[in-house]
Amino acid sequence: MQIGRKQAGCQTSAKSPPPFLGGYGKLRMDKAGAVVQYTRVFMKQNVLVLMRWVCVLTVLPGMVWLTGCASVGDHSASTTARTATTPLPLMKNYTLGYHTPTDPTLQSKVEAVDATLRRRHGMGPADTAVGVLDLNHHRLAMIHPDREDYGASVPKIGILLAYFQLHPEAASHLDPTTKHELGLMAKASNNEMASKFSHQMGLKQIQKVINSYDLYNTNHGGGIWVGKHYGKDSERIGDPIGNNSHAATVRQLLRFYVMLEQGKLVSPQASKVMMEIFASPDIPHDDIKFVKGLHGRDVKILRKWGSWENWYHDTADVTGPGRHYIIVGMTKHQNGDAYLVDLARAVDELMLEGARK
Repeated sequence: MQIGRKQAGCQTSAKSPPPFLGGYGKLRMDKAGAVVQYTRVFMKQNVLVLMRWVCVLTVLPGMVWLTGCASVGDHSASTTARTATTPLPLMKNYTLGYHTPTDPTLQSKVEAVDATLRRRHGMGPADTAVGVLDLNHHRLAMIHPDREDYGASVPKIGILLAYFQLHPEAASHLDPTTKHELGLMAKASNNEMASKFSHQMGLKQIQKVINSYDLYNTNHGGGIWVGKHYGKDSERIGDPIGNNSHAATVRQLLRFYVMLEQGKLVSPQASKVMMEIFASPDIPHDDIKFVKGLHGRDVKILRKWGSWENWYHDTADVTGPGRHYIIVGMTKHQNGDAYLVDLARAVDELMLEGARK
């Protein structure tokens, strides 16, 4: 399920000034606070004549006012057009680091949601880890962000990343069969396909790529780790922090999706194709966890989930009318699946609440 990205700007005739802006959704400015004005003025018999074509854009922090110019551009069928009061999307230079502060209001609300859901499902504080990043308002909330746990199938995103890093030609020339197989691995969590690609590239090479993006860091709790093929193979490389064959942390999963959104994983084109693979409209979603919780809520979801024994995880890039956010939930409890269903609904309500303000 793909998030639309069509450039839009000021449409004019051949005699009119050229469009000034392009970007995400309807409009995007890299630098808020600028004022751009285009007029064509000339003198005729000492009288100032204003030409018919005037396009004025006034940009204030967090909103765009458009006057005298019609914006154009196709938009994703499931993503509403951005209006004058809609927040700007994630800035390209946004960095989610190890000291990035959380938003106090969102943090308290996410903590309250987590506490309520844990009580409902008989879970303790050690059973859950959560991350939410509001891409429209740049608000962050995290619970146990650097506590590594067994990652189940979630680290398959590292195999996908490594494939494009080690096959740069795939960004522009990916054959349909390989794209479908990568989709089966990323969206349907197919172990056979994951094992096929991990054997082709090798576990050490895959982890080397993951480490090159600082998605695993021994000084900050670990992160995404692929130390075993998904199958009955005997080869195993435990991670340095928890000796897990597959591992993940909330922070590093959030960072993966942030960089994917920004086009910083391998290249902008490779990131775009990876998002298409996560979407894979020919492959149905497994209707569990976040997908089940967000059913009927008018959103598009790019996600990677994982389950093994009592480990139940889900991660997603979610977009819908008035909201765009990343959500991560990691659990180790028999009721983890039910917790994740409720978490997705509760967080989506928080995002809608933020959109209404």
